Amino acid sequence: MSLIKPFALAVAGVSLALSTASAVSAHAADLPGKGITAIPVVSSVAEEQFQTRIVAEGLRRLGYDVPEAMEVEYAAGHLALANGDVQWTAVHWDPLHSAFYDKAGGDARMGKVGHLVLNSLQGYLIDKKTADAHHITSVEQLKDPKIARLFDANGDGKADLTGCNPGWGCEAVIEHQLKAYKLSDTVTHNQGSYFALMADTIARHKKGEPILYYTWTPLWVSGVLVPGKDVEWLTVPFTSLPDGRKDTNTSLPDGRNVGFAVNEQRIVANKAWLDKNPAAKKFFELASIDVNDISAENTLMHDGEKSSADIDRHVAAWIKAHQAVFDGWLTEATKAAQSSK
Repeated sequence: MSLIKPFALAVAGVSLALSTASAVSAHAADLPGKGITAIPVVSSVAEEQFQTRIVAEGLRRLGYDVPEAMEVEYAAGHLALANGDVQWTAVHWDPLHSAFYDKAGGDARMGKVGHLVLNSLQGYLIDKKTADAHHITSVEQLKDPKIARLFDANGDGKADLTGCNPGWGCEAVIEHQLKAYKLSDTVTHNQGSYFALMADTIARHKKGEPILYYTWTPLWVSGVLVPGKDVEWLTVPFTSLPDGRKDTNTSLPDGRNVGFAVNEQRIVANKAWLDKNPAAKKFFELASIDVNDISAENTLMHDGEKSSADIDRHVAAWIKAHQAVFDGWLTEATKAAQSSK
Protein backbone atom coordinates (compact mmCIF):
# COMPACT_ATOMS: atom_id res chain seq x y z
CA MET A 1 0.00 0.00 0.00
CA SER A 2 1.28 3.46 -0.84
CA LEU A 3 1.92 5.59 2.21
CA ILE A 4 2.23 8.86 0.31
CA LYS A 5 -1.30 10.12 0.92
CA PRO A 6 -1.57 9.36 4.66
CA PHE A 7 1.98 10.57 5.23
CA ALA A 8 1.20 13.83 3.41
CA LEU A 9 -1.94 14.28 5.50
CA ALA A 10 0.07 13.69 8.67
CA VAL A 11 2.63 16.28 7.62
CA ALA A 12 -0.08 18.80 6.85
CA GLY A 13 -1.42 18.49 10.38
CA VAL A 14 1.86 18.83 12.24
CA SER A 15 3.33 22.07 13.48
CA LEU A 16 5.31 20.84 16.46
CA ALA A 17 8.98 21.76 16.63
CA LEU A 18 11.75 19.23 16.85
CA SER A 19 13.87 18.82 19.97
CA THR A 20 10.94 19.48 22.30
CA ALA A 21 10.39 17.46 25.44
CA SER A 22 9.93 13.78 24.68
CA ALA A 23 8.00 11.10 26.50
CA VAL A 24 11.21 10.12 28.27
CA SER A 25 10.64 11.75 31.65
CA ALA A 26 14.22 12.53 32.51
CA HIS A 27 15.81 15.82 33.45
CA ALA A 28 18.43 17.10 31.04
CA ALA A 29 21.14 16.45 33.61
CA ASP A 30 20.19 12.77 33.69
CA LEU A 31 20.22 12.21 29.94
CA PRO A 32 22.95 9.75 28.87
CA GLY A 33 24.21 11.86 25.98
CA LYS A 34 24.60 15.13 27.89
CA GLY A 35 27.79 16.92 26.86
CA ILE A 36 28.64 14.44 24.07
CA THR A 37 28.87 15.48 20.43
CA ALA A 38 27.40 13.21 17.75
CA ILE A 39 28.17 14.61 14.29
CA PRO A 40 26.38 12.86 11.40
CA VAL A 41 27.65 12.57 7.84
CA VAL A 42 25.48 12.39 4.70
CA SER A 43 26.06 12.48 0.96
CA SER A 44 24.93 15.24 -1.40
CA VAL A 45 21.63 13.38 -1.99
CA ALA A 46 19.09 15.64 -0.28
CA GLU A 47 16.63 12.77 -0.01
CA GLU A 48 18.88 11.19 2.64
CA GLN A 49 18.18 13.99 5.09
CA PHE A 50 14.86 12.52 6.23
CA GLN A 51 16.14 9.31 7.81
CA THR A 52 19.27 11.09 9.04
CA ARG A 53 17.22 13.72 10.88
CA ILE A 54 14.91 11.12 12.44
CA VAL A 55 17.94 9.42 13.97
CA ALA A 56 19.47 12.78 14.91
CA GLU A 57 16.31 13.76 16.75
CA GLY A 58 16.41 10.57 18.75
CA LEU A 59 20.00 11.28 19.78
CA ARG A 60 19.07 14.84 20.78
CA ARG A 61 16.28 13.55 23.01
CA LEU A 62 18.88 11.36 24.66
CA GLY A 63 20.88 14.50 25.41
CA TYR A 64 23.48 14.36 22.64
CA ASP A 65 24.67 17.51 20.89
CA VAL A 66 23.92 16.78 17.21
CA PRO A 67 25.09 19.58 14.90
CA GLU A 68 24.26 19.89 11.21
CA ALA A 69 25.48 16.94 9.17
CA MET A 70 28.78 17.02 7.32
CA GLU A 71 28.05 16.60 3.61
CA VAL A 72 30.56 14.57 1.58
CA GLU A 73 30.30 11.62 -0.78
CA TYR A 74 30.35 8.09 0.55
CA ALA A 75 34.03 7.16 0.29
CA ALA A 76 35.13 10.34 2.07
CA GLY A 77 32.32 9.94 4.58
CA HIS A 78 33.52 6.50 5.62
CA LEU A 79 37.06 7.84 6.02
CA ALA A 80 35.72 10.65 8.21
CA LEU A 81 33.90 8.06 10.34
CA ALA A 82 37.01 5.91 10.69
CA ASN A 83 39.12 8.93 11.67
CA GLY A 84 36.59 10.21 14.22
CA ASP A 85 35.96 13.48 12.37
CA VAL A 86 32.27 12.53 12.48
CA GLN A 87 30.53 9.98 14.67
CA TRP A 88 27.77 8.33 12.62
CA THR A 89 25.87 8.01 9.37
CA ALA A 90 22.37 6.66 8.74
CA VAL A 91 22.88 6.05 5.01
CA HIS A 92 25.35 3.18 4.68
CA TRP A 93 23.95 0.88 2.00
CA ASP A 94 24.87 -2.71 2.79
CA PRO A 95 26.34 -4.34 0.71
CA LEU A 96 26.67 -1.54 -1.89
CA HIS A 97 28.99 0.54 0.30
CA SER A 98 30.93 -2.36 1.81
CA ALA A 99 34.04 -1.52 -0.24
CA PHE A 100 34.05 2.03 1.17
CA TYR A 101 33.71 0.58 4.68
CA ASP A 102 36.47 -1.97 4.25
CA LYS A 103 38.92 0.45 2.62
CA ALA A 104 38.41 2.96 5.45
CA GLY A 105 39.40 0.42 8.10
CA GLY A 106 36.36 -1.83 8.47
CA ASP A 107 35.33 -3.31 11.81
CA ALA A 108 38.55 -2.24 13.51
CA ARG A 109 37.57 1.42 13.23
CA MET A 110 33.80 1.42 12.70
CA GLY A 111 30.72 -0.57 13.52
CA LYS A 112 27.60 -1.42 11.52
CA VAL A 113 24.61 -1.17 13.84
CA GLY A 114 20.96 -2.10 13.45
CA HIS A 115 18.83 -2.38 10.34
CA LEU A 116 17.39 1.08 9.74
CA VAL A 117 15.78 0.56 6.31
CA LEU A 118 15.14 -2.82 4.71
CA ASN A 119 14.45 -3.80 1.08
CA SER A 120 16.20 -0.99 -0.77
CA LEU A 121 16.03 -1.99 -4.43
CA GLN A 122 18.05 -0.92 -7.48
CA GLY A 123 17.99 -1.73 -11.15
CA TYR A 124 17.38 -0.78 -14.77
CA LEU A 125 14.00 0.26 -16.13
CA ILE A 126 12.49 1.20 -19.49
CA ASP A 127 9.19 2.78 -20.45
CA LYS A 128 6.30 0.34 -20.57
CA LYS A 129 5.16 1.39 -24.06
CA THR A 130 8.47 0.37 -25.64
CA ALA A 131 8.75 -2.72 -23.46
CA ASP A 132 5.34 -3.97 -24.59
CA ALA A 133 5.73 -3.01 -28.26
CA HIS A 134 9.09 -4.76 -28.66
CA HIS A 135 8.73 -7.48 -26.00
CA ILE A 136 11.75 -6.22 -24.06
CA THR A 137 12.20 -7.80 -20.65
CA SER A 138 15.98 -8.17 -20.22
CA VAL A 139 19.06 -5.96 -20.50
CA GLU A 140 20.54 -8.77 -22.62
CA GLN A 141 18.28 -7.69 -25.47
CA LEU A 142 20.18 -4.39 -25.61
CA LYS A 143 23.04 -6.26 -27.26
CA ASP A 144 20.92 -6.11 -30.43
CA PRO A 145 21.81 -2.78 -32.11
CA LYS A 146 18.25 -2.43 -33.39
CA ILE A 147 16.84 -2.66 -29.86
CA ALA A 148 19.56 -0.40 -28.44
CA ARG A 149 18.83 2.30 -31.04
CA LEU A 150 15.28 2.60 -29.70
CA PHE A 151 16.81 4.30 -26.63
CA ASP A 152 19.24 6.53 -28.54
CA ALA A 153 18.65 10.09 -27.30
CA ASN A 154 21.56 11.84 -29.02
CA GLY A 155 21.79 10.21 -32.43
CA ASP A 156 24.98 8.18 -31.97
CA GLY A 157 23.21 4.87 -32.53
CA LYS A 158 23.71 3.60 -28.96
CA ALA A 159 21.20 3.31 -26.13
CA ASP A 160 21.46 6.14 -23.61
CA LEU A 161 21.31 4.86 -20.05
CA THR A 162 20.66 7.46 -17.37
CA GLY A 163 23.13 6.18 -14.82
CA CYS A 164 24.79 6.76 -11.49
CA ASN A 165 27.01 9.56 -10.17
CA PRO A 166 30.71 8.82 -9.73
CA GLY A 167 31.44 8.09 -6.09
CA TRP A 168 28.03 6.66 -5.20
CA GLY A 169 29.00 3.00 -5.56
CA CYS A 170 26.25 2.10 -8.03
CA GLU A 171 28.35 3.45 -10.92
CA ALA A 172 30.89 0.67 -10.34
CA VAL A 173 28.15 -1.95 -10.58
CA ILE A 174 26.81 -0.46 -13.82
CA GLU A 175 30.25 -0.28 -15.45
CA HIS A 176 30.97 -3.85 -14.38
CA GLN A 177 27.68 -5.13 -15.75
CA LEU A 178 27.98 -3.36 -19.10
CA LYS A 179 31.11 -5.44 -19.65
CA ALA A 180 29.78 -8.64 -18.08
CA TYR A 181 26.64 -8.59 -20.24
CA LYS A 182 28.61 -7.43 -23.34
CA LEU A 183 26.68 -4.17 -23.65
CA SER A 184 29.58 -1.71 -23.94
CA ASP A 185 29.27 -1.50 -27.74
CA THR A 186 25.55 -0.70 -27.72
CA VAL A 187 24.88 1.16 -24.45
CA THR A 188 26.30 4.47 -23.18
CA HIS A 189 26.32 5.04 -19.41
CA ASN A 190 25.43 8.72 -19.02
CA GLN A 191 26.77 10.22 -15.79
CA GLY A 192 26.74 13.66 -14.26
CA SER A 193 24.12 15.07 -11.95
CA TYR A 194 21.70 12.17 -11.53
CA PHE A 195 18.66 14.27 -10.72
CA ALA A 196 19.27 16.64 -13.65
CA LEU A 197 19.62 13.63 -15.95
CA MET A 198 16.43 12.12 -14.52
CA ALA A 199 14.56 15.37 -15.08
CA ASP A 200 15.48 15.09 -18.77
CA THR A 201 14.56 11.40 -18.78
CA ILE A 202 11.13 12.14 -17.29
CA ALA A 203 10.60 14.98 -19.79
CA ARG A 204 11.34 12.61 -22.69
CA HIS A 205 8.90 10.09 -21.24
CA LYS A 206 6.20 12.75 -21.13
CA LYS A 207 6.80 13.32 -24.86
CA GLY A 208 6.26 9.63 -25.51
CA GLU A 209 9.92 8.89 -26.20
CA PRO A 210 11.62 5.64 -25.10
CA ILE A 211 13.69 5.87 -21.91
CA LEU A 212 16.28 3.67 -20.22
CA TYR A 213 17.49 4.50 -16.73
CA TYR A 214 18.91 3.26 -13.44
CA THR A 215 17.19 4.06 -10.15
CA TRP A 216 16.79 2.87 -6.60
CA THR A 217 14.18 2.76 -3.87
CA PRO A 218 13.35 4.47 -1.62
CA LEU A 219 13.19 7.51 -3.90
CA TRP A 220 10.55 9.71 -5.50
CA VAL A 221 11.41 8.52 -9.02
CA SER A 222 9.27 5.40 -8.73
CA GLY A 223 6.35 7.56 -7.62
CA VAL A 224 6.60 9.54 -10.86
CA LEU A 225 7.53 6.64 -13.15
CA VAL A 226 5.56 3.83 -11.53
CA PRO A 227 6.85 0.29 -12.21
CA GLY A 228 4.17 -1.84 -13.83
CA LYS A 229 2.23 1.22 -14.97
CA ASP A 230 4.64 3.66 -16.62
CA VAL A 231 7.83 1.61 -16.73
CA GLU A 232 9.09 -1.95 -16.36
CA TRP A 233 12.10 -3.43 -14.56
CA LEU A 234 14.61 -5.18 -16.81
CA THR A 235 16.01 -8.51 -15.71
CA VAL A 236 19.61 -9.65 -16.14
CA PRO A 237 20.74 -12.98 -17.67
CA PHE A 238 22.76 -13.84 -14.55
CA THR A 239 24.03 -12.15 -11.41
CA SER A 240 27.37 -10.39 -11.89
CA LEU A 241 28.64 -7.96 -9.25
CA PRO A 242 32.04 -6.28 -8.80
CA ASP A 243 32.72 -8.20 -5.59
CA GLY A 244 32.30 -11.49 -7.42
CA ARG A 245 29.73 -12.90 -4.99
CA LYS A 246 27.15 -15.24 -6.47
CA ASP A 247 25.02 -15.80 -3.35
CA THR A 248 23.76 -12.20 -3.09
CA ASN A 249 20.00 -11.65 -3.29
CA THR A 250 19.41 -9.61 -6.46
CA SER A 251 15.73 -10.37 -6.99
CA LEU A 252 12.52 -8.41 -6.71
CA PRO A 253 9.83 -9.79 -4.39
CA ASP A 254 8.26 -11.50 -7.42
CA GLY A 255 11.48 -13.39 -8.14
CA ARG A 256 12.73 -11.43 -11.16
CA ASN A 257 16.51 -11.03 -11.09
CA VAL A 258 17.34 -7.33 -11.63
CA GLY A 259 21.06 -7.74 -11.06
CA PHE A 260 21.61 -5.40 -8.11
CA ALA A 261 21.88 -6.57 -4.53
CA VAL A 262 18.82 -5.94 -2.39
CA ASN A 263 20.29 -3.56 0.20
CA GLU A 264 19.51 -2.51 3.70
CA GLN A 265 20.45 0.94 4.95
CA ARG A 266 22.40 0.59 8.19
CA ILE A 267 23.83 3.02 10.69
CA VAL A 268 27.63 3.06 10.77
CA ALA A 269 29.42 4.72 13.68
CA ASN A 270 32.99 5.36 14.75
CA LYS A 271 33.98 2.32 16.82
CA ALA A 272 35.71 4.14 19.69
CA TRP A 273 32.74 6.53 20.03
CA LEU A 274 30.22 3.70 19.79
CA ASP A 275 31.95 1.70 22.52
CA LYS A 276 31.70 4.69 24.87
CA ASN A 277 28.04 5.41 24.11
CA PRO A 278 25.76 2.47 24.92
CA ALA A 279 22.66 4.67 24.74
CA ALA A 280 23.39 5.71 21.16
CA LYS A 281 24.32 2.15 20.24
CA LYS A 282 21.03 0.79 21.58
CA PHE A 283 19.04 3.51 19.80
CA PHE A 284 20.88 2.69 16.56
CA GLU A 285 20.08 -1.00 17.03
CA LEU A 286 16.36 -0.38 17.51
CA ALA A 287 15.63 2.44 15.05
CA SER A 288 13.66 1.31 11.98
CA ILE A 289 11.95 3.25 9.19
CA ASP A 290 9.67 1.68 6.59
CA VAL A 291 11.04 2.05 3.06
CA ASN A 292 7.63 3.28 1.88
CA ASP A 293 7.68 6.12 4.41
CA ILE A 294 10.96 7.35 2.97
CA SER A 295 9.63 7.14 -0.59
CA ALA A 296 6.54 9.08 0.51
CA GLU A 297 8.64 11.82 2.09
CA ASN A 298 10.92 11.96 -0.94
CA THR A 299 7.84 12.46 -3.12
CA LEU A 300 6.80 15.42 -0.95
CA MET A 301 10.26 16.88 -1.54
CA HIS A 302 9.96 16.35 -5.28
CA ASP A 303 6.57 18.06 -5.21
CA GLY A 304 8.10 21.20 -3.68
CA GLU A 305 8.37 20.58 0.07
CA LYS A 306 12.16 20.46 -0.01
CA SER A 307 13.41 23.26 2.26
CA SER A 308 15.22 22.38 5.46
CA ALA A 309 12.16 23.53 7.41
CA ASP A 310 9.95 21.27 5.27
CA ILE A 311 12.16 18.26 5.99
CA ASP A 312 12.09 19.04 9.72
CA ARG A 313 8.29 19.17 9.53
CA HIS A 314 8.23 15.80 7.77
CA VAL A 315 10.46 14.36 10.49
CA ALA A 316 8.21 15.75 13.22
CA ALA A 317 5.17 14.25 11.50
CA TRP A 318 6.83 10.85 11.21
CA ILE A 319 7.83 10.85 14.87
CA LYS A 320 4.34 11.88 15.95
CA ALA A 321 2.82 9.09 13.84
CA HIS A 322 5.18 6.57 15.49
CA GLN A 323 5.40 8.21 18.91
CA ALA A 324 4.95 5.14 21.09
CA VAL A 325 7.53 3.13 19.18
CA PHE A 326 9.97 6.06 19.04
CA ASP A 327 9.62 6.67 22.78
CA GLY A 328 10.20 2.97 23.35
CA TRP A 329 13.55 3.22 21.56
CA LEU A 330 14.50 6.13 23.82
CA THR A 331 13.49 4.24 26.94
CA GLU A 332 15.53 1.19 25.98
CA ALA A 333 18.51 3.38 25.04
CA THR A 334 18.38 5.09 28.44
CA LYS A 335 18.22 1.71 30.18
CA ALA A 336 21.27 0.53 28.21
CA ALA A 337 23.24 3.51 29.47
CA GLN A 338 22.13 2.94 33.06
CA SER A 339 22.99 -0.77 33.01
CA SER A 340 26.48 -0.07 31.66
CA LYS A 341 27.47 2.02 34.69
